[in-house]
This record gives sequence, C-alpha cells and structure tokens, in this order.
Amino acid sequence: MFKPSAAGIPVGMTLLHPAPPQVPDVSHRLVDVAGLNVHVAEAGVGSPLVLLHGWPQHWFCWRRLVPILADRYRLLMPDLRGHGWSDAPRGGYDKEQLATDLLGLLDALDLDQVRLIGHDWGGWTGFLACLRSPQRFRSFLALGIVHPFQRPTLGKALQAWRGAYQLALATPVLAAATLRASPRPVTAAIRAATVRTDAFSDQELLGYGSILQQPERAHASVQMYRTFVLRELPKLARYREQRLVVPTQLIVGTGDPVASPALLDGWQDHADDMTLTRLPRVGHFVPEEASREVVAAVANMP
Repeated sequence: MFKPSAAGIPVGMTLLHPAPPQVPDVSHRLVDVAGLNVHVAEAGVGSPLVLLHGWPQHWFCWRRLVPILADRYRLLMPDLRGHGWSDAPRGGYDKEQLATDLLGLLDALDLDQVRLIGHDWGGWTGFLACLRSPQRFRSFLALGIVHPFQRPTLGKALQAWRGAYQLALATPVLAAATLRASPRPVTAAIRAATVRTDAFSDQELLGYGSILQQPERAHASVQMYRTFVLRELPKLARYREQRLVVPTQLIVGTGDPVASPALLDGWQDHADDMTLTRLPRVGHFVPEEASREVVAAVANMP
C-alpha cells in the first residue's frame, strides 16, 4: 500500500519527491497558503471534511477512512507544515501558527465552513482553530489528544512523566540527528504507543520514518516540540479564558500513554457541546487502530 506513485499530481505541477504513497482514488496537489506550499490529498465528493494528522505522520494516516467516507464527503487531507509533502520552513511551528495555516487553507480553497477531524497535533491545532474561528467549523472530532483547558492539579502533576518524550524530541542537534540517521526511531515510537499491533505494516512504519530523515523535516519535528515545551506550555492558562462552542467529540484510547484520565478531565466548564470517549484496547494512533470507531463518530457529527 505504501508504494510510491505520482498519480494524481496535476499536469504542469512540479512533481512531489519522493512521490506520495498511492491510495486508490486519492489525488494530490499543492495549495499556496500565504506563501507556504501545503500538500493536500483529496478524495470523494460531498460536504467538505478536513482531516488533519499529527506527528510523526502525514495525510496517509487517514487511508483506511478514505474508501468508507469518500462516497459521502469531500475528504481534504493536508500535511502540516514541515510534514509529509508540505513546505518545511525554518520556523512557524507554534500551534497557533498551525491553526493560522489551517484557516488560510480553508480560505485558499474557498471553504466557508467544514467538518474537521484532527489527530495528535492535528487535534490540538483543531481545538485552537475552533476556539479562534468557530464559525468556520460545523463540528470537530479530536483523536488521541488532550484538551487545551488544562489547569494545574496534583493529579496532573503526577502524570507529568507522560510528556518526557517531548523533552527528548525538543533536544537541539541530537533529536534531529537521530531522526536523520534512520527511520527506525520513528518506527519504534509508533509501535510503543500502539496497542493493536496489526494497525501498521513494517513498510508503512518505515514510510513514516523515511520522510522525516530529510534534514528540513527532522528540523521541523524538533521545532514542533521545542516550541511547545519552551514557549507554548508556559502559556496554556490563556485557553482557560476561552470557550469552545463548536460541537466536539474527543476520542482517545485507554492504552494511549499520553492521555491519562487526569489530563483528560477539566474541559466540562469550557465547552458548550462536547463528549469524551475512551476506547478500550486502543493506543495513541486512533485513526489506524480504531478506524471503525472513527467512522461511527463521523456519522454522529452534526
């Protein structure tokens, strides 16, 4: 399934290199968003549904949803800056900027309002975009992420160890060098956070790790975490002053090593219409480990 293919690249466009993996009926294009070339994989017809991946992945994490949802939705699967086949500039990896990229993409595609699904950093970005511009989102499905309305408690402090991997990925020089040297660290990271071991083939995992060996994408990965740890995490209190009005479902796996019950609690006073579901025997990578459950959740999106 991860066989490279240039199929679907519009005539006259510079071919993406290496070519994106081939998924039947998925086309590819680059969209200019304020000077940033954003790669968008697209399939299906109908009401627009944007699917935003997280680290260390790209649009391909939605491959199992495409054949099921493409007959009902126009699926738009962009790559975050620094990931997949989108541009990887030196900076701009704070998550508010990722939300700006998302809103800019909607403008570039002339989409006034969409349904949104986000996983991992894509889910965090989705929360921020929904808080900033709720009129652009009909509903939101967040997967494998905690909410931004975090308030310090003893229970949460005792769970701080769960974020230790972020410190490792934020380490200058060493983290980028590790990602560039081999795809194996990414493979191991995904496997470690996965409960359903049949969710990935070895070839698919190597595909995710290989593209992050590119120097500019290894740098982007470090900046995603370094920016969060040093600049964004100390300012999370600002989100406690905001309110989520977009109808939202948050779904995490009980085997997710990051999303503990303590870190998932505390959203109730900040959202008009939100539900939380914890899936048993599912790890962090919900789109691939629990694609059927995700499809069911999409059917419940307003």
